[in-house]
Amino acid sequence: MKGVFMKPIQEEEITDLADLFKIFSDSTRLRILFSLMDGEKNVTELTQDLDMTQSNVSHSLSILKTNKLVKPRRDGKAIYYSLADDHVKTIIAMGRDHIEEE
Repeated sequence: MKGVFMKPIQEEEITDLADLFKIFSDSTRLRILFSLMDGEKNVTELTQDLDMTQSNVSHSLSILKTNKLVKPRRDGKAIYYSLADDHVKTIIAMGRDHIEEE
């Protein structure tokens, strides 16, 4: 991991990284990401799992999709969402490890 920090970073990359971490700063979006760690779900399932309104879930999913953290899959009229890739799990796991350190 040290090698990642050895190369110079461009200002644009810093801005993009800051924007990515802003996405993780919302508890609703994090709750959705945690729920999707169990597998793909549609908006109704997420609404029930998280005891949230469909509007809140849909709005947060839109932000997560725009930022490439979740991906949709259409099945007839239903749209199922899943984590975009394993990087999302890794970021969350590393964050949890960090806050659980003594």
